[in-house]
Amino acid sequence: GVHVVCMWPCTRVVVLFTAGLITDCLLSLDDKFLYFSNWLHGDIRQYDITDRQNPKLTGQVWIGGSICKGGPVTVTEDSEMTEQPEPLFVKGKQIHGGPQMIQLSLDGKRLYVTTSLYSAWDKQFYPGLIKHGAQALRVNVDHENGGMTLDTDFLVDFGDEPQGPALAHEMRYPG
Repeated sequence: GVHVVCMWPCTRVVVLFTAGLITDCLLSLDDKFLYFSNWLHGDIRQYDITDRQNPKLTGQVWIGGSICKGGPVTVTEDSEMTEQPEPLFVKGKQIHGGPQMIQLSLDGKRLYVTTSLYSAWDKQFYPGLIKHGAQALRVNVDHENGGMTLDTDFLVDFGDEPQGPALAHEMRYPG
C-alpha cells in the first residue's frame, strides 16, 4: 500500500507518499506460502499463493519499522491499516530497524528475521539501530492454515557485543 505521511524535520511539515522497501522474499518448501519483509515500514507478510492468480494475505506481523507510533513518521492515510503499529519491545528491549533478511525453518513452522539492512542505510533510517545494535527474532508460523505470531520469548540481541553494538544482516541454515 501507499502511505500518506507527515514528517516534522525542524519546524516545517513535509507530506510524502511512501511505498515500502521489500528487502527479502522467500517461498515455503511446499510452494504454498510467499513471505516478504518490508524493512522500511516494518512488517512481514505471508501470502497463500496456492491460487497463483489470486494471492491471499494470510498473515502479517509488525517488527519495528519507520511508521511506528511516536516515530519520525505520522501516517495520515492508509487503505491497509486503521492505525500505526506500536513500537515493539521483546524481553524488555526495543526493536530498532525493521524486518530485513528472513529464513524459514525446514518444517515451515518458524521464520527467523534480522533487523539490519546495510550500515549506511541503517544510519540514515534507523539511528537507534546503530546505537543499540541489531536483533534477531522468531515468528511462529501456521504452515497449514496461514497466519503468523511473534515469539516474544525469543530474542538474540547484538547490542551488547564485546566490541560494541553489532549489525546482524543475515542468517542461514547449513546445507
